[in-house]
Amino acid sequence: MARPIWSGAINFGLVNIPIEMVTAVHEKTVHFHMLSKDGTCRLRRKLYCPESDKEYDFNQTARGLEVAPDEYVIVDQKEINRLKPEKGKAMEIEQFVPLSSIDPVFYDRVYYLQPGKASFKPYALLVKTLDAADKCAIARFVMRERQHIAVIRVLSGGLVVHTLHYADEVDHIDNLLPKEVTGAKVNAAEVRIADELVKSMTKPLDIESFRDEYRERLQKLIDAKIKGKELVEVYDEPEEKAPRATSLMDALKRSLAANKDVKPASNRTKVAPKPHARTTRRRRAKV
Repeated sequence: MARPIWSGAINFGLVNIPIEMVTAVHEKTVHFHMLSKDGTCRLRRKLYCPESDKEYDFNQTARGLEVAPDEYVIVDQKEINRLKPEKGKAMEIEQFVPLSSIDPVFYDRVYYLQPGKASFKPYALLVKTLDAADKCAIARFVMRERQHIAVIRVLSGGLVVHTLHYADEVDHIDNLLPKEVTGAKVNAAEVRIADELVKSMTKPLDIESFRDEYRERLQKLIDAKIKGKELVEVYDEPEEKAPRATSLMDALKRSLAANKDVKPASNRTKVAPKPHARTTRRRRAKV
């Protein structure tokens, strides 16, 4: 069982369900450190004043908010501590809503909720109740000295919690769109062909078919360097691009025609994707 990052209980009405929250997503990316050119020393950043070039330790610093160019309001850590929310162990459900009523733009982080000790029955009851009602729960809780609003929903017989952005944290897109977009007129023929294109490209989602190809190639290079091997990568000449469309209607028609020429995935022979580059490059791994 995964190690919890927060533990407490889900409360709704008089029902109390002890739970443990565990990380649901582990982002896979390659992190590099800054080293000296010969790789013998890992470099560190330092706190210093650019005017006096004096260095400072972390305990010699203060927190400040810039209110004007080069003007700051200093807030003492004790003052901040007095304003922090009280640490709690309760995830208080405030209401139930259809999941579709929450726009994905509000989603922040995702976690799994696993049942705590002796809470299997009430946990299962909440799962079955939410599933039968086709609803999710809106809850509040405090984690890492921050108040969170969250949505609790059912996934594969278990509970998932998504922390949400507050409404004042999300910019409204209608305030960002230029008038040329909101006032643009699209004719019926363009809508019809665009609709046909969407239908021709609609198929069941296979999320596992999407891979971070750059990360995989980078990891392959790193693995070869660790083993002291020579890495040979072959890059094919890029395919010639189709001529640029002369109009929106032209682009729609050509896109639809090209998509209709593609055979269904089940009838095609799988070919490994080819990275785009022009020459054969040899990289010798260094230990």
